[in-house]
Amino acid sequence: MTKTFVLSTTEIDDPIIAVEEIMSQINLETDLLENSIGIISCHYEFIISGVAKDVCEALPFNVAGIVASPLSDSKTADSLLLSIMVITSDDSHFVKVVTPSISENAGEVIAAAYKNAAANADVKPEMIFAFAPFMPQNSGDDYVNVLTKASGGAPVFGSLAVDDTADFSNCFAISNGEHYSDKLIMVLAYGNFKPKFYIANISENRIEEKSALITKSSGHVVMEINGHPVMNYFESLGIAHAAETQYAMSMLPFLIDYKDGSPMVSKIFIKLTPNNHALFGGEIPEGNSMHIARTDNEDVLATTSEVVYQILRETPNASGALIYSCVARAMAMGVDQYGEMECVIKKFQGKIPFLMATSGGEICPTQISNNQAINRFHNNAFVVCVF
Repeated sequence: MTKTFVLSTTEIDDPIIAVEEIMSQINLETDLLENSIGIISCHYEFIISGVAKDVCEALPFNVAGIVASPLSDSKTADSLLLSIMVITSDDSHFVKVVTPSISENAGEVIAAAYKNAAANADVKPEMIFAFAPFMPQNSGDDYVNVLTKASGGAPVFGSLAVDDTADFSNCFAISNGEHYSDKLIMVLAYGNFKPKFYIANISENRIEEKSALITKSSGHVVMEINGHPVMNYFESLGIAHAAETQYAMSMLPFLIDYKDGSPMVSKIFIKLTPNNHALFGGEIPEGNSMHIARTDNEDVLATTSEVVYQILRETPNASGALIYSCVARAMAMGVDQYGEMECVIKKFQGKIPFLMATSGGEICPTQISNNQAINRFHNNAFVVCVF
C-alpha cells in the first residue's frame, strides 16, 4: 500500500511558523506507513532564509528535490512556495544518495555513487528519482544514460533545477534541506512501487515536416547540420540573429529523431559557444534527424490537458502524481505564468494529489518494454510519474 500527502507553506521568512504550518498538514503517528520519502520543490529564497532546512529537519524521513519556480501543490500555483510530496508505503522502501561533485567526470561519479547505493540490493530498483542542479557545462543526457546503464535499464524520472534569476545562479539540488550546485541527488525505489509515466510535448501539427541531419556534434554541442556550419542552418531559418543572444530561442523546440522507433524528444538551444557552435540543453547525437517546431500557450494547454485526461482514464485510483514542466512551456504561456498549473489543478479536480514544479530539463522514460526503460532527457516537455 502506498499513500501520498502534499505539504506546503508560503512562509518564506520565519522557519518556526513554516515548520508549524507543514506539521499541521500531516499526523506523523497515524499517516506514515513503514517507509517514507519526501520530494521537495521550492523557491530558492526558502533555501537562503533557512526555512527549507528547518522544515526538512522536522520530518522523520529523507527529503530530496530541486529549487523551482513557479510550482503547484494540487490546490494553488505560486512562485514563492515550498511543497513536499510525502510518499509513504508499507511494501516499498527508498534509498537516497548524494553524489560527490559532478563538475568533472560526471558520468563516472554518478555510476560509482549508484553502484555503492545499490550494492546491498539483489534486484534493480523499480525506478530512480533523479534531481540535479542546472550546469550548462554538463548534458542532462549524460546523467540519464549513465543511470540507465548502471541500473540495468531501470526507469529514471526527475528534473534539473531552475530559478527565476537572470543567470540561473540559484539552481540547486536539495537533500534534507542542504543545497548543492554541483551534486546529483537520486532516490532508488524498491519493492511494490509500480510507477507509470506520461509525457506531453508538442502537437504533431506544430512540427515542421522538413528535417535536418546532424552531421557533426559532441555531446550537447552541435558543430554542423546538413554538412555545413550550424550557423548556416540558423540563417536558413531566419534565426541567426536570435541565436547570438543567450536564451533568446529557448521557446523554440528542436525535436530529435533517434531513428530507433522511440518518440522524438525535444531539445532547446541555449547559446552559441565562442566558436559559433550551438550549445543545446541535451545531447544531440550525430546521424540523427532534427525537426524544428513552434509552440504557444494554446498548444501547451492542449497537450497538457490531453495527458491529464489520459491519466484519469488509466489510473483513476493512483495515490499520487509527481509532475515537472519545462520552463520553456511557462515562457510560452506569456503573462499567464500559472496557466498550465491552473489547468492541471482544474482537470484533476482533487482526484489525485500532485506536486508540479517548473523544470530546467525533464527526465522521463519514453518507453518501457521487457523490463527495460528507454530513458530520455527532455526539454519543452510536461512529464508525469504516477504511482
